[in-house]
Parts: sequence; C-alpha cells; structure tokens
Amino acid sequence: MQTKTENNVTVVSHPLCEHNLGVIRDKDINSDGFKNSMKRLATILVLEATKTLPLKEYAVETPITTCNVNKLSNEYKIIFAPILRAGLAISDVASEIVPDASIQHVGMYRDETTLEPVWYYDKTPVLYEQPEKIKVFILDPMIATGNSAHAAVSLFLKKGILIENMTFVSILSCPQGIELLTKDFPDLKIITAKIDQGLNSRGYIIPGLGDAGDRLFNTFEK
Repeated sequence: MQTKTENNVTVVSHPLCEHNLGVIRDKDINSDGFKNSMKRLATILVLEATKTLPLKEYAVETPITTCNVNKLSNEYKIIFAPILRAGLAISDVASEIVPDASIQHVGMYRDETTLEPVWYYDKTPVLYEQPEKIKVFILDPMIATGNSAHAAVSLFLKKGILIENMTFVSILSCPQGIELLTKDFPDLKIITAKIDQGLNSRGYIIPGLGDAGDRLFNTFEK
C-alpha cells in the first residue's frame, strides 16, 4: 500500500482502492454493491489511519511457551466519531478493527440552499476526562465543501481534544474542502483515497459518487 502525504493530508494508493472507487462511482450499482465497496475502502483507510496507535509490550502464555507481545497501549482512549448518517459505513468497519474503541455519533445534515451544516444530534459528552489522552477519528465518506468536517473538528476542539490527536477519515475528498480544513487546522491529519476535481454549483463533488447517504441506505426520492 502506497501513500502520499502533503500538509498532513495522506492519499492512500492501492489497486483495491482504485477498483472499489470505480464501483461506487457507477450510478447503476445497487445499494448493496455500493455499501460493500464502501466497507472495503473503509477497511483500507482505517488501517492506514490507525497505524501510529501506540503499542505496549505484554507477557503472554502461548500453548507452547511464554513470550512478549505488543498490544494497543491503554494510555489513550480511542474514539471513532461517524458523522451521521453516511459515516456509519466507516464506523461499522472501524469498530470491528478496534473493538474496544468508543463510538460517538455526531449528526448533521447539509442545508441545500446555504450548503452549511445543520446539527441535529451529538452523542459526545459535555466534557471529556483527560482529553489530552484521547485520540479521535472523525469518519465521513466525503469531504466536499468541508463545512460539516470543519464543524465536527471544531466540536471536539471545544471539548478539549488536541488537534494533533485528531484524524479525519474520508473516502473521497475535493480541493475546496481540503483547503478549508488545512487552512484552519494545519495539524489535523486527513486520510483519503482520492482527491477529486472540485465541486459543482450544488456543492457535490465532481466526478464524485452522488449522495453517499442515499446510496448507502437506498433512500432516493421517487
């Protein structure tokens, strides 16, 4: 798996990323096919995002003998924060990869006129105990305008989470959203599979994949 990192933005390059991106871009793929390829992409990206989690050495007893092994350190609490509803496609995978992590949902929808996020749900605590000992992974399949991503990062900053302990995981991104985040949060780590051309007049990524939430949950208006 190859990666290219610039200004804390890592683009993951892998044949299976390219293949599954090709699947989810196709407007004729059904909801199940879309969902399955999203989960495959999420697996690759979550593995990349978590590769620097600290380890601690422990002694264990194998069926043969004893040995020292490395396991995730309990020094940090790990939080996966999916932005509802499309972020659930990534958090389902993330919770399998790191089963002891806390899943804390944040809910926003985009006002289609202003393209600004509107909050409707927040399952994070009012205050975190020892926020400097928490690593947060914010999960959303797309960074389009970047407004929802910006709001989610700002939420955790207000609760004391250090920006250097935050990572944003997004399957598809565009330059406008990336620019907004890197300008205001230069120490935020961003993991993505592709940076597309840009946005259309409705704030959709071009060429993009359409509305990820509708395609995941088959909620297109007839």
